[in-house]
Amino acid sequence: MIGSRPRGMLAIAVAAWLSLGVAAPAIAQDSFGGNAPAQVRPQPVPDAYGQGGRTQDPPSGPGANAGMSRPAMAGPSNEAQDFGVAPTQQLRPTEQMHGPTPTSIPGGKVIDTRALSQLLQSRQGDVLLLHAYGGMRHLPGAVPVAPASQGGSFDDEVQRGFGQYLQQATGGDPSRMLVFYCAGVQCWGSYNASLRALKLGYRNVAWYRGGLEAWQQAGLPVQDGDGQQGAGQGQGR
Repeated sequence: MIGSRPRGMLAIAVAAWLSLGVAAPAIAQDSFGGNAPAQVRPQPVPDAYGQGGRTQDPPSGPGANAGMSRPAMAGPSNEAQDFGVAPTQQLRPTEQMHGPTPTSIPGGKVIDTRALSQLLQSRQGDVLLLHAYGGMRHLPGAVPVAPASQGGSFDDEVQRGFGQYLQQATGGDPSRMLVFYCAGVQCWGSYNASLRALKLGYRNVAWYRGGLEAWQQAGLPVQDGDGQQGAGQGQGR
């Protein structure tokens, strides 16, 4: 869950995004930070993997995520599936957003469903949960940042607008934990958004590779566009 921010600040961030001339996402909610419901800010978190104060660096090499802790929840998930795609520091072109993703991200962390669920349920940690796609359903408390999913370059207008937004949303704290996700393991939107945040100097960026698909398969709750909460597709714990 995400803490509420001053309305004036949020309005400035949204206005900044609209001024970029970025193509509007399919759902109005997914304008940059737009219409996000007020949330309770969690307290400082322990490590999402239970190892001190930070998430672990993801393993590297073939099958890197095979040993990651898997959700002890209902529903199968392919969030650790290795497609043999090499990690990259380059933005994925916007027209190629759908396709197999790597199992790691240079400079960032990979967080799985179990770890993310524990982190959010504990309400421990000043975490920004950010969804980088134009869908109606999302994880409870997630803030839409769909424009940041775009390809392009790290010196384009999207990057500048994203930098302004994150500066305001984090209070200028580059150590703030940011968790990005999108539809699932074949969605590059959150990978691009994570790379953009890393390039902006944010040091605690986590990529939730399994995304909405893995979350729902685990039977965990989601919210729709009007803030109503419902169960995922699994059978729960």
